[in-house]
Amino acid sequence: MTWLVTGGAGYIGAHVVRALAAEGMAPVVIDDLSSGHAAFVPDGIPFTYASILDTERLSALMQAEDVTGVIHVAGFKYAGVSVQRPLHTYHQNVEGTRSVLQAMADAGVHNLVFSSSAAVYGTPEVDLVTEDLPKRPASPYGESKLIGEWLIRDQAVATAADPQPLRHTSLRYFNVVGSGDPRVYDTSPHNLFPIVFEMLLEGKTPRINGDDYATPDGTNVRDYVHVADIAAAHVVAAQRLASGEPIEPAYNLGSRNGLSVREIMDAMARVTGVDFTPEIAPRRAGDPDRIVATGELAARDLDWQNRYTVDEMVRTGWEARKAAARD
Repeated sequence: MTWLVTGGAGYIGAHVVRALAAEGMAPVVIDDLSSGHAAFVPDGIPFTYASILDTERLSALMQAEDVTGVIHVAGFKYAGVSVQRPLHTYHQNVEGTRSVLQAMADAGVHNLVFSSSAAVYGTPEVDLVTEDLPKRPASPYGESKLIGEWLIRDQAVATAADPQPLRHTSLRYFNVVGSGDPRVYDTSPHNLFPIVFEMLLEGKTPRINGDDYATPDGTNVRDYVHVADIAAAHVVAAQRLASGEPIEPAYNLGSRNGLSVREIMDAMARVTGVDFTPEIAPRRAGDPDRIVATGELAARDLDWQNRYTVDEMVRTGWEARKAAARD
């Protein structure tokens, strides 16, 4: 059983690759290294440096490796930047997903796990986000992920009567943090954990954007989920597809309770040993008070669990970032 991981040299993809390898599922990687790092791919894992937009090469790789299925993680993931670069975002995410589906059809590959996003929901006015909530993405990034889900759904409908129809599921999640391997860490310049880590390493004081929200401590509450748990859910989804077991078209990978930015900052100071009091900056436009998902369906079908405390999330991410700084 061989699984192709698109974007397998990225922060999340590299963890998925490790989780697949641990289960003996023979991962292979394709990545254009636009945001990934070749060093994140473990030794001995086949790695192709190419874009998923190269459909012919992608299909040839699937055939050469006798791929069982695809875990499609590759994509442009910066929601804020997508507002300034919508055409780039759609090209990478919508056309990229279309290319993956075409390559799968050409190569006779019928199983797909899609790394989607909770950004498909936009800013829901509910305490807990469930999979059937209306989809109202608030950025080109969220829109591109939703269109990707539509493309996959439509291809599944089109192949429903085939001897081997497309089987698929989409995994939606919010803020992925921590590290499951000290050689892999989040390098995004837009995510909270790496932003805070960089500021602490540079001797600067982290900021909280607004402390007057309608939450217990006045700061935003979000889902923060550990990257190793995210990777594990991708693997179980792949196993379920390959075995022919029933699977839902989409799952939220949520924490149910969420964490506030203040709680994250407190954990940062506690775990890193850097004593700081975060500065309070103005609110960012459009930031909702709270967005948290349940994860109940994923717990039922994908062995989804939040296995890490907030301190463990910070510790694993901090240790990986410090290890990179020493290299």
